[in-house]
Amino acid sequence: MKSFEQSVYELIVETSTNLPGDVRIAVQRGKAAENEATRAGLALSTIVTNIEMAEDQVSPICQDTGMPTFIVHTPVGANQIQMKREIHSAIVKATQEGKLRPNSVDSLTGKNSGDNLGPGTPVVHFEQWEKDEIDVRLILKGGGCENKNIQYSLPTELEGLGKAGRDLDGIRKCILHAIYQAQGQGCSAGFLGVGIGGDRTTGYELAKQQLFRHLEDTNPIPELAELEAYIIDNANKLGIGTMGFGGEVTLLGCKIGVMNRLPASFFVSVAYNCWAFRRQGVLIDSATGEIRSWIYPRGSEVNMSALSSAQKQQGAESAAAGVTTEQTAEQTAASSSREVVLQTPISEEQIRNLRVGDVVVIKGEMHTGRDALHKYLMDHDAPIDLNGAVIYHCGPVMLKDEEGWHVKAAGPTTSIREEPYQGDILKKFGIRAVIGKGGMGPKTLAALQEHGGVYLNAIGGAAQYYAECIKKVNGVDFMEFGVPEAMWHLEVDGFAAIVTMDSHGNSLHAEVEKDSLEKLSQFKDPVFK
Repeated sequence: MKSFEQSVYELIVETSTNLPGDVRIAVQRGKAAENEATRAGLALSTIVTNIEMAEDQVSPICQDTGMPTFIVHTPVGANQIQMKREIHSAIVKATQEGKLRPNSVDSLTGKNSGDNLGPGTPVVHFEQWEKDEIDVRLILKGGGCENKNIQYSLPTELEGLGKAGRDLDGIRKCILHAIYQAQGQGCSAGFLGVGIGGDRTTGYELAKQQLFRHLEDTNPIPELAELEAYIIDNANKLGIGTMGFGGEVTLLGCKIGVMNRLPASFFVSVAYNCWAFRRQGVLIDSATGEIRSWIYPRGSEVNMSALSSAQKQQGAESAAAGVTTEQTAEQTAASSSREVVLQTPISEEQIRNLRVGDVVVIKGEMHTGRDALHKYLMDHDAPIDLNGAVIYHCGPVMLKDEEGWHVKAAGPTTSIREEPYQGDILKKFGIRAVIGKGGMGPKTLAALQEHGGVYLNAIGGAAQYYAECIKKVNGVDFMEFGVPEAMWHLEVDGFAAIVTMDSHGNSLHAEVEKDSLEKLSQFKDPVFK
């Protein structure tokens, strides 16, 4: 199989840069159902633009290319050891060429391997089958949505929903709660894979396997087909919306599988996937290693008119039918938002003038900072003056040539991980603005109010959209932390994000979470008996 490694490399590039056709159609349906004038509507428009940019530039859709996970079906007698070696070689090549971000980190030392190889990475599952061809499927599931996976052990008590028993209705409640707890931190609008039964390990495996199903398929088990449809219809009544901004579209797909369990255990495992649902597969000739066909429609091969006029009309009617007083208020708030251009460094007075809902456009230098940097800065000085600065929660994809470093993808990472550090670091260094996704908690909100700071929510996954705003890499510190965790000093122009936490104690994230909890309680009564 002389071409096997090249075929796997092409699969990796396609998965990272070109969202599959069935996912694109789901995103377009969501966009049609959302009011374009709201913050969620603007976010969905940005997402669609980012998808097209990634395809055109053959660059990662999202900078977090996740844990590459392969499921490989091989003919009996195939050399799986050699195939795994070639999968590893393809991973290294894709990393070197900026199609994957180096994401393999030693759990004890924190050292990044730099090539996406290491104990446990990438994940490769082999299964034999009685066919002559090889089926290779790959999913790139980022850390932000991976962190919102959740597993329930029934019976249990669920916030807003009460008791969930060992039955179909208990399963229903678990899935709805999983969507609620994710809020916007998993880059909603998202997709769910659900596994019922098994043990703790196989339950999660079953949930992730559901993410490989075609979005338009029908569950062969009637009860689960009904439950999948129910979840799609009702998850979007929670009002969480795209990026957790509030709105009509919170979930784009739900697939559920079931397996037997032990008498003493009843697990419901939920694999949450962001809108950047990057999974693809190929059928490979077992003699030559060449690609015979693609398993999911490639984005470039999907005519978006596949979203028929009837579907568009349905989306428009759904949006019109859902225009409540609350939604009208949301639309009014979005349409009346100010756009404020800020040149770094930023003063406290400028920050105090901002309110939740304002669109801020950054010009000048800003600095990336993630987990390793925040931990370091708690006990050390910063390498540069951060007074009036902007910190961007981002782990970019970077490539270096004879001219220096270049940003290949640069969307935001989930901010809540920095909650233990952020407030203290804001005040210690005089930082005025933090950019990330998903919002932060009460400790950071209090620090913003005391110190005069603001939290700006960028659109999660929009890695190409934001990379285009970065005009120059001014420098880098802490490369020993690895590329994603290093402190990159970036010159930006036109970098736009929305104020979702201001210096006056207001938090859009807290408001949406409170509102969605109230809406969750309407699903407390049994539906499936």
